[in-house]
Formats: sequence, C-alpha cells, structure tokens
Amino acid sequence: MAEITLHIAGRQYDIRSRDGEESHLARLASLIEEKARVAQQSTPGLTEVRTLLFAALFLADELTDLRREMAGRQEKLVLEAQDDDAAVAIEALAARIEKLRTRLAAPALDA
Repeated sequence: MAEITLHIAGRQYDIRSRDGEESHLARLASLIEEKARVAQQSTPGLTEVRTLLFAALFLADELTDLRREMAGRQEKLVLEAQDDDAAVAIEALAARIEKLRTRLAAPALDA
C-alpha cells in the first residue's frame, strides 16, 4: 500500500492507496481543489465542510451534464445504426425492383 498526501481546500489529507495509483489520486484531488477554490471565491467565508459540499455539487453537476451528453450520443449512434440497417434494406428493395423492371421490360421487347 502506498501513502499519499492530498491538499484540498487548504487542508492536508493523508490517505492510503494501491501502489501505482498515487498520480491518479493526485489528479482527482486537483479537480476537487479547483472546484473548492471556485466555491470559496464565489462565496467567501464558507466553512471547510460547505466548501467541500459545494465542490462536490459542482463536480456532480459536471458529471450529470457529461452523462446526459453521453446518453444523447449513444442514442444518436443507435439511430445511425438503424439508418444503416434501413439503407441496406432500401438498397435490397431497389435491387429487387430493378430485377422486376428488367423482367417486365423483356417481354415487351419480344412483342
């Protein structure tokens, strides 16, 4: 187990992590620190707990927006896949229509 010290909202937090995850945790802590700074700047005098609460709310809001965007993209991909299926079906129908046209046109040439 590795130990790492994270600095968030003017405080130090010593935590344990799996070996090799220290830099990932440090990046996560910097995201939280950034949101805590925004909270402190927009509402001076917040307690530590409220600063961290607002930081968490900011991050949750961003996460919700990203999830909504991802769901929209997934829906678009599903629709595009359905469009591809429809295009294949239309092409198959067009080929069948062309074959029928050719068959129907052939007797007219013999007459």
